[in-house]
Amino acid sequence: MHAVTDEPNRTTPKARTIRSVTALADAGLLGSVDLAAIDQVAARFAISITPTMVEQMTTSPDDPVARQFVPSVDELRVDADEMADPIGDQPYSPVPGITHRYRDRVLLKPLHVCPVYCRFCFRREAVGPGQGLLSEEHLAGALAYIEQRPEIWEVILTGGDPLLLSPARLRRIIAELDGILHVGVIRIHTRVPIVAPERITTEQIETLCVETPVWTVVHCNHRQELGSESRAALRRLTNAGVPLLSQTVLLKGVNDTAEALEQLFRALVALKVKPYYLHQGDLASGTSHLRTTIAAGQDLMQRLRGPVSGLCQPVYVLDIPGGFGKVPISASYLDEDLNGYLVRDPNGVAHRYAPHTALPTVSPDGGSAGRPVEPGRST
Repeated sequence: MHAVTDEPNRTTPKARTIRSVTALADAGLLGSVDLAAIDQVAARFAISITPTMVEQMTTSPDDPVARQFVPSVDELRVDADEMADPIGDQPYSPVPGITHRYRDRVLLKPLHVCPVYCRFCFRREAVGPGQGLLSEEHLAGALAYIEQRPEIWEVILTGGDPLLLSPARLRRIIAELDGILHVGVIRIHTRVPIVAPERITTEQIETLCVETPVWTVVHCNHRQELGSESRAALRRLTNAGVPLLSQTVLLKGVNDTAEALEQLFRALVALKVKPYYLHQGDLASGTSHLRTTIAAGQDLMQRLRGPVSGLCQPVYVLDIPGGFGKVPISASYLDEDLNGYLVRDPNGVAHRYAPHTALPTVSPDGGSAGRPVEPGRST
């Protein structure tokens, strides 16, 4: 590990991706923890940390990058309300590779492996080594499912990480979707541009350039993840005309301060990445040490509203356990009473807003019908 800089480390070749407890220990990432306990964690939840992410770590015991990827003995504690499938994918998976929870969009999961394994992942018991690619038979069945349902307007490639696919395989999948007339948008959810930026090659980018718009949503949780190589990968995508959004998970000890979120969202917008979602941590097994309360998340969003540009404001959302969908959960600024509404400004001061004040009606000849004019308005 070394101090984070904006320049890549060009003095030594990149190491291999860390995939074992032994490799974690050799890299000095485990400190004095009980290795036997970490072995128990690794036996249940996969480990993978790319060299790029190791380079972005510091020697701090509270490093926000390490906390996302280095396993912890806290993962052995499973709370009563945690579950293996916290967002309810399984009941909405009619054929292998497809999750169809909303009428006009589906998830297509062509593989179940990732370049890194996040310690808070809601699919942490469904992805990992040995899961591999969707078979040709199942991929054909998933594409046929989409083609046979004209209500499907958007297809979201997820998994696993779709940008781990070879350019040839990804090109074939996107070409198939591009050829389905009722598919209006293709969306890709990925960590690759941030954690494995070397994979964002010209050939890979060319697979995204089809007639159907392909939106890419990058997962990034802290400004420190955005080293020079990752920033360059994002610029390659935007320079090619690929529209970029971001999603972030609110994580205790990683980004649960207004300062950390502001720095992250400003950095993303500077790279032409629009913050899209801020997720409340899901009830995945063994993740309570990383999960904040909803009240804490609402407070953070209120502290960002006003002082920080609207371009930097994602939607704070909760994926309701059991597969009931994603909903915004930011605190409301609006209260209704008999006189209309009270609305709080970003500083918490309440103001009267009375849209029920009578407005003038327009007579058939275009003149006023005689109802009073709202104060401050002209006819």
